[in-house]
Amino acid sequence: MTDQRFYVKFWGTRGSIPVSGDDFVRYGGNTPCLEVRCGEHILIFDAGSGIMGAGQSLLGQSVDDINVFFTHCHYDHIIGLPFFKPIYNPAITVTFWSGHLCGAMTTGEMIKKFISPPFFPINVEICNATLRFSDFRAGEIITPKPGIVIKTFALNHPGGCIGYRVEWEGKALALVFDIEHEPGKLDPTALALMEGADVVVYDSAFTEAEMQRYRGFGHSTWEQGVKLMQAADAKKLVLFHHSPTRTDGEMALLERLAQEAFPNTVAAFDGMVLDIR
Repeated sequence: MTDQRFYVKFWGTRGSIPVSGDDFVRYGGNTPCLEVRCGEHILIFDAGSGIMGAGQSLLGQSVDDINVFFTHCHYDHIIGLPFFKPIYNPAITVTFWSGHLCGAMTTGEMIKKFISPPFFPINVEICNATLRFSDFRAGEIITPKPGIVIKTFALNHPGGCIGYRVEWEGKALALVFDIEHEPGKLDPTALALMEGADVVVYDSAFTEAEMQRYRGFGHSTWEQGVKLMQAADAKKLVLFHHSPTRTDGEMALLERLAQEAFPNTVAAFDGMVLDIR
C-alpha cells in the first residue's frame, strides 16, 4: 500500500549563510531546503546547503523522480545544488521549476550559469540524471503530479521571490519566504497564500525591534507572522529562515515568545518533520 502521508521535512532552516558550532546544535545551521511528500511524490523547495542531506537520503530510498522548486536564486537558496547527488544519477529524472526571473532568465539558464566555472569547477553537462526545466509566471497554478495543486505568488523581496501554496488531499501547506512586510500593514499576497492553511512556514529572520536596522533586506518577523496567521485563520505557524547569528538560546526564547502570542507555533530545525493535517 502506498504511503499517503502529506508532510514536510526541513533539511535547512537558516538564512543568509550556513553556520556551525556549539551555539547552533539544536536548530541547525543549514540554509533553506524543504522536502514535501504528497504520498509517493517528492517535491523539494530550494537548494540551500540542506539539499545535500536531502539528496543522500533520497538516493538511499531508490527514488527515480524528483521535482525541485526555487523560491529565488540568492546564494543561500542555491548553494547546495551542485552537491545534490541525484542530479548525477542516470536512473533519476529531476525537474527544476522557477518563476522569479520570468522574462529575464529561464530556469535552465539559471542552473547552467550557477553550475559552471568560475563559480564551480565543472559545468552542468557532467550531470548524468535526466534534467528537465520548467518556467512559470507568478500567479500560475502548477500541477506537477496527479492530485497536487501548487499555487504561486510573487513576494516582496529584492530581485523577486515566489511563495508556494501546496494543496493535496484537502490540506494546504503555505511557504511564505523570503518576504518583507510594510510596517502596520498585512500583506494581501501573504494573506491569500496563507488563507486557512494547515501549516504556514513563515520568514522570521528578524524581530520587529531589529527591523528598524534591516529594512530593505527582504525579510520579516515572527510578530508579523502571528498577525497574518490570525487574520488568515491558518492553523500552525512554523518560524523559518533564522538569522545566522541567532544562537540556540536566543532561538528558544524567540520561539517561546511566539508561542505566547500564537500557541500553535514551532521554530523549524534541521531534521524536523511535520505532518500536514
